[in-house]
Amino acid sequence: MTIHVLSTLGVLGVLRDLLPLAEAAGLKAEVRFDPTARLLAAIDAGARGDVAILTDAGIADLAQRGILAAGTRRDLARSYVGMAVRAGAPKPAIGTVAELRATLLAAPSIVYSAAGASGIFFAGLIERLGIAEAINAKATVIPQGFTAERVARGEAVLAIQQVSELMAIEGVDIVGKLPAEANTCAVFTSALFEGAGEGAAPFHDWLAGALTPDRLRAAGLDPA
Repeated sequence: MTIHVLSTLGVLGVLRDLLPLAEAAGLKAEVRFDPTARLLAAIDAGARGDVAILTDAGIADLAQRGILAAGTRRDLARSYVGMAVRAGAPKPAIGTVAELRATLLAAPSIVYSAAGASGIFFAGLIERLGIAEAINAKATVIPQGFTAERVARGEAVLAIQQVSELMAIEGVDIVGKLPAEANTCAVFTSALFEGAGEGAAPFHDWLAGALTPDRLRAAGLDPA
């Protein structure tokens, strides 16, 4: 039996590495990776699976509506917004809000995502910093997907996204997390769909155990 998973892009890197191990344990899974907002829209339109991995707010909403099974929620990881540059490029200073602001203003090009939680947060951040007009004049705002791909190809200098999503792409170096005063924490959470197949619960239990602190940190995530 194949377990069908609907998962946020934020855990793609770590989950992609775990899927062969799950299959070796007799738990074969197929995963649809998309931003949480797009997955929620698809679920609202009738999409279903066996396991959902979304933001904690998304899981809570679906559970309240009876789409996800009560009592199956598990917090898997915490994620923060970060910055990446092309591999080998100098890493700018972003240790303080003032340094981050100066770095963003000095960069010739920036890419962030419109659909992901990190992109929505970043759009609000540059408004609060009073630099939205200057940044958006030189920014590429992709509808979805991995911002780091544009930087790896040399199409932009700075990529903004969840650190775990930046790390999922080869050809970039992670500058670091944005400073705490200019960051946000996303909690990625899983739950079973109501009426999930019989293999879903064992896979869900296995996954929670496999997402060890060391594996999470290696993928740019923090333990929940």
